[in-house]
Amino acid sequence: MAKTTRHRAMMPPASGHLVDWRKKMSDHIAYALLAYTALQIFVTIGALKSHGSSLLPYLALIILVIAIIPACRRFEARWNRLSDEQAHDPGMAPYYRRDRLVLWAMAIGLPFALTGLFKGLALIFA
Repeated sequence: MAKTTRHRAMMPPASGHLVDWRKKMSDHIAYALLAYTALQIFVTIGALKSHGSSLLPYLALIILVIAIIPACRRFEARWNRLSDEQAHDPGMAPYYRRDRLVLWAMAIGLPFALTGLFKGLALIFA
């Protein structure tokens, strides 16, 4: 029964069911943070092994944490400001897709981009 209820909640607005964009974005933020954290650990551990006792990977970890939390809070706040009417408006779908794409690009790309930047800096200044 729970499977059917979950399936219905995820049906598109055209089927007659109301979609709550706030909840959908909140779910994506939670999953993106989990993916981000796993990638951050995986990528940073690799950098720690390759650079020995350098402090750059630790600095990368701090910057990554500082960067992602405010960004996710902004996404969450933007979608939580919607009224109940706006939260169920099918016209919000393009904005939802755009924000979802940016969120996932950030969650997946940021650990690799910053770790690559710090690895490049380590090569330059080593």
